[in-house]
Amino acid sequence: MVNQCANPVCHKELHYLREGRVFLFSRRNSSFDNHKLPHRLEHFWLCGDCSKTFKLEMDDANGVKLVETKHRRPRRNYTNASLAPAS
Repeated sequence: MVNQCANPVCHKELHYLREGRVFLFSRRNSSFDNHKLPHRLEHFWLCGDCSKTFKLEMDDANGVKLVETKHRRPRRNYTNASLAPAS
């Protein structure tokens, strides 16, 4: 069960799912035959603060890793005056 933020430097405990972001990853269990590989689901949670700047990704070689998200460019905020035709 997930009980704290997946960011190793953040120790915020999970109390409510309404804050932050839950990640679900599926892993193959290698202890079975190749044609009958069952999937094991793993849940991870990033708190609200960490989910603003990070996401989690599955890396087959190293497992789940924390990745910084690309910052979006701020939207331009046009006023009605700037949209008015030139006089």
